[in-house]
Amino acid sequence: MKLLRYGPVGQEKPGLLDSSNTLRDLSGVLSDIEGAQLGDAALARLRAIDPSTLPAVPGQPRIGPCVARVGKFICIGLNYADHAAESGAAIPTEPVIFNKWTSAICGPNDAVEIPRGSTKTDWEVELGVVIGKAAKYITEAQALEHVAGYCVVNDVSEREWQIERGGTWDKGKGFDTFGPIGPWLVTRDEVPDPQNLSMWLEVDGKRFQNGNTKTMIFTVAQIVAYVSQCMSLQPGDIISTGTPPGVGLGIKPQPIYLKAGQTMRLGIEGLGEQQQTTVNA
Repeated sequence: MKLLRYGPVGQEKPGLLDSSNTLRDLSGVLSDIEGAQLGDAALARLRAIDPSTLPAVPGQPRIGPCVARVGKFICIGLNYADHAAESGAAIPTEPVIFNKWTSAICGPNDAVEIPRGSTKTDWEVELGVVIGKAAKYITEAQALEHVAGYCVVNDVSEREWQIERGGTWDKGKGFDTFGPIGPWLVTRDEVPDPQNLSMWLEVDGKRFQNGNTKTMIFTVAQIVAYVSQCMSLQPGDIISTGTPPGVGLGIKPQPIYLKAGQTMRLGIEGLGEQQQTTVNA
């Protein structure tokens, strides 16, 4: 299934994209796409519904973040060896964990704000993993059972605040609008191999990132199991699993960063596309 949320900011309704790409209204069935609705039993009940019996949504409504009330937005850094190399960093021997604040979350096509005074705002297409069942001290073999599904994430990053401002990466990763998620949450039954998904990102029509999740250093299963050793994972939590090479920071001989008035387009095979315009905060 492709689950999504649509409508004005703060007033999103739950929806489902059917096989003909018609948006169907789920608000008569459940209140929202959130943690309590992401377990296997709840998803099975949704899967049993004939989409043609649901009201079609007219027009082209705004698409909101594909998950509501996210508890934790966890990110994995330097998870592609070639991205680590372009960043001048050593290949990690264990997953590098940082956080994006949940206030960074926005819809997949919402404007991305360039922070005031920023000269180093950057892009990162990533595979997002949405937790469906609570996980604590689980094994790698158990890990994917705890995943509800997957989505596209743009891990927008302000490199000066991330690297040069005397603190953790989190400072440069958590500005408002720095976490577009969606357009859909694609349930795991439709993604049989999360380690073989092509992914890409363009700025103003120029392709900067071309990658595939098969080149991850740590797989989705390894990441979910590892993170569960550090913290309990709850339904609705999101883990963003790292980016392939081609970020602005790594461009030689001179890095390229975003400025207001540009357009980012990005996508992951089977998970849909995002498009954001950059604006000044």
